[in-house]
Amino acid sequence: MFHLKIPSVIFNILVLVLLVSSCKPQKKEEVVFNQPNIVLIIADDVSWNDIGAYGHPNVKTPNLNKLAKEGMRFTEAFLTTSSCSPSRTSIISGLYPHNTDAEQLSWPLPDYKKTFVQQLKDAGYWTGLAGKYHLGDPVRDDFDALLEMQWLDAPIGLDRKLKGDGSGCDEWISLLKQRPKDKPFFTWLASFDAHRPFYDDNSCPKVHDTSDVTLPPYVPNTDLVKKDYSLYYDEISRMDDYIGKVVAELEVQGVAENTMVIFIADNGRAFPRDKTTLYDGGIKTPWIVKWPSEIKGGSVNNNLISSVDIAPTLMQVAGLKPLAEFEGFDFSGMLKDTSKEIRDQIYAEDHFHDYEDYTRAIRTKQFKYVKNFYDDLPDTPSADVNRGRSWQSMLEEYKKGTLTEAQLKCFKKPRDKEELFDIVADPFELNNLVENTDYEVTLSEMRDRLKTTRTESNDFLPKERTPDDFFRETGLPTKYRLRPRPSKAVYMKAQKDGIILENPDFVEASVK
Repeated sequence: MFHLKIPSVIFNILVLVLLVSSCKPQKKEEVVFNQPNIVLIIADDVSWNDIGAYGHPNVKTPNLNKLAKEGMRFTEAFLTTSSCSPSRTSIISGLYPHNTDAEQLSWPLPDYKKTFVQQLKDAGYWTGLAGKYHLGDPVRDDFDALLEMQWLDAPIGLDRKLKGDGSGCDEWISLLKQRPKDKPFFTWLASFDAHRPFYDDNSCPKVHDTSDVTLPPYVPNTDLVKKDYSLYYDEISRMDDYIGKVVAELEVQGVAENTMVIFIADNGRAFPRDKTTLYDGGIKTPWIVKWPSEIKGGSVNNNLISSVDIAPTLMQVAGLKPLAEFEGFDFSGMLKDTSKEIRDQIYAEDHFHDYEDYTRAIRTKQFKYVKNFYDDLPDTPSADVNRGRSWQSMLEEYKKGTLTEAQLKCFKKPRDKEELFDIVADPFELNNLVENTDYEVTLSEMRDRLKTTRTESNDFLPKERTPDDFFRETGLPTKYRLRPRPSKAVYMKAQKDGIILENPDFVEASVK
């Protein structure tokens, strides 16, 4: 038998190398399924242009910037509404809000409405939600795991300082770690950042100051407004930090390559003339998709896309046939070919959100047409905005008579019945072109588009108006505010029976 003699020094080195290599942490092997894993991340009340990847020079979003660099950034992405729960129920059901039977704030999605999450679950996906829920009890069973952030619905609105750091993001990683490893997964990760109230304490790291703030022209340039914006920016950065942790966890688990990560917001920032409006500040959303095995990094897509397109797309990429009742389009082809278009317009709607309203909009790449059906009502921001620094500052400037025409729009009563904007020339939608004879043809075309969409989607005015939940002057509750809010069916029956639902525990002193 031949024996190889190895000098003792070399032998010792070889043994040392083997020992060191065996001690190195081994990256987990990725279990690749035919279907991709899907991670949907939903920001709360964040506008598209308050993200570094969308050109904001000062908001600190390094992880979202990296996500866009490694994936695809959509520049013309929109939501079906600018209201919290109606936006979410629209996304999960693949329906326009008026067809969800959950179109008003805090109406639950009924159990007879199907969701894409349930379809994924039935097809073998593990499904989980962590953070903000706001979909209604019937949807809970769609998720195998539900780590809902518990929050106090205080008499004057939301108080979210009861669990964790208040971000709604601090159990995202826990959810990813508890998933089973033998099946593909879908997670709905929803932050509370950057929903009001903004706390001026140490609950959120202070990484911005008023010098970082860039204001749109429809809010006054006051110290209080800039302070409000800087606190809003801080919450965006806190959420961004958690998004970085999610991407890192996917890499540690070895599943990043075959995981589709989508980042959007439910509606625009909670400031005057943004949230609850159909201007771009309310319905235009950041929209980034990263999917290493399928999407070329650094891609930019300039074609129109709507949140109603998410449901059919996620079913399609999971190898399932989208439901016939879905009202959106599959955008998966756009991920490979940025020249591919699936729509030439988006449709958006505004219903009751703290205050009654009924507004509809058609948006093309160049024009926006808005029809205010309840033009007798002012365009009052949501109640949490009413109680915030910016609105209080605007009220002071209103009393002084210093507000510009653009800044007075929230106070205007009656409103313009119709509005037409050239978005390319007027991105802040300040110049209403309805009376401009140069745009008669465009106005007629946009009116026809709205009429056709309303007819085809069975969208019509309700028979009765809903009483306001809050006083428009103060943002404090009225006797009509009920939590949990009854379903649409309960409200409709009450209306039919001539009953106005009121809070039996309401105390008049609470508004003084």
